Amino acid sequence: MDLGDARLNARAQTLVERFAAKPNASIPMACESWAETCAAYRFLGNDEIDWRDIMAPHWAQSQQRMNAYPVVLCLQDTTELDFNGQEIAGLGPLSYEAQRGMYLHPTYAVTPQREPLGVLDAWMWARKPRDASGARGGLKESTRWIEGYERVAEMAAELPATRLVYVADREADMVALMVHAQTLATPADWLVRAQHNRCLPGGEKLWAHASAGTALGEITFAMPSRHGQKAREVRQELWAKRLELPAGPTGTVAATCIVAREIGAPPGVKPVEWRLLTNRLAPALADIIELVDWYRARWEIEIFFNILKNACQIETLQLSSVDRLERALALFMVVAWRIAHLMRLGRTCPELDAAQFFHPDEIRGAYLLSKKPLPKKPPRLNEVLRLIAQLGGFLARKSDGEPGVKTLWLGLQRVMDAASTLQALRMEMG
Repeated sequence: MDLGDARLNARAQTLVERFAAKPNASIPMACESWAETCAAYRFLGNDEIDWRDIMAPHWAQSQQRMNAYPVVLCLQDTTELDFNGQEIAGLGPLSYEAQRGMYLHPTYAVTPQREPLGVLDAWMWARKPRDASGARGGLKESTRWIEGYERVAEMAAELPATRLVYVADREADMVALMVHAQTLATPADWLVRAQHNRCLPGGEKLWAHASAGTALGEITFAMPSRHGQKAREVRQELWAKRLELPAGPTGTVAATCIVAREIGAPPGVKPVEWRLLTNRLAPALADIIELVDWYRARWEIEIFFNILKNACQIETLQLSSVDRLERALALFMVVAWRIAHLMRLGRTCPELDAAQFFHPDEIRGAYLLSKKPLPKKPPRLNEVLRLIAQLGGFLARKSDGEPGVKTLWLGLQRVMDAASTLQALRMEMG
């Protein structure tokens, strides 16, 4: 990190450590003394520090991690941060004009196996209020989707051995984005969920044309619980067509349209249907299934937002201005990535040495709090993560599967406290 001053670099690193140890505590509660709390607020209030400089080391490390994989999914989405009722200068309206808050739009890198690799880019902004005519000033918000692709395209040039795939939901269904990618010779693939049922050059409607005829095959997967819906198994029939989408008076853009339509949905449950657009060819059923799986990985950015809001509780930050919020968010995004990364690796790479991810005192603290002896052999990552999650309320029954982020972040706080106590006792004893 290079913020222009060694003291600022050290302060940023200390804050990340404090926020990681107690992600859902307030800033005063996360800091270890009143002097450290004051120093934290001075750091966040320093107008000479740009939040991008705070994140620059994480961006570089994320890109280095990406270099080890043949394919990386670059997920984009926007979330509202609701600070209603707080006196924070620079906030703007949210979905409702009376709400006060700001927006966060990151690019989040994951592998096709859903291992989080880091945050690659971010937009943060507050909307301008509408004027008397109902118009809203400021930057055109849809620009963030195209600029997000440009950033991914720039990284693609720096990672020649890795194919980057820009993945986004319906708001990114813009011909301008697809044309721009085509103009750049598509250095990164794109995969977006279709929002518009466009008219094709021959007069047919896009979705009906793409799903005409017999389905090419099926896919079955487990859909996790979300938005008040229980987890369940989903079975979809698949279609795919290569076609030319209208792009202006005379132009077109080449795309593959995939339709994934659920069959046999439970009574009273809306069938899951996705219509996806991509620049990639999908000549075989395996290619179509792969693209649907990549779109399903988009859920990882929702997990990231969940950690930011519920584990890190960023919407409770009491800072005086949006600029200060941006600096705090830069730190908390790194913390949220680490929690998500630990959870996913515990599932996909359970045999890794836990010492690669935890300080020895954190491992010792997990075993002490669990009232279990420290094993003679180096413990595996999944063993330690399950102990930590149990400290956060995970029951670890056979039917419970692997722990989620909520029990993990609650357990991490107890383990960090135990590690700090062990270190303090060691210093006390000389």
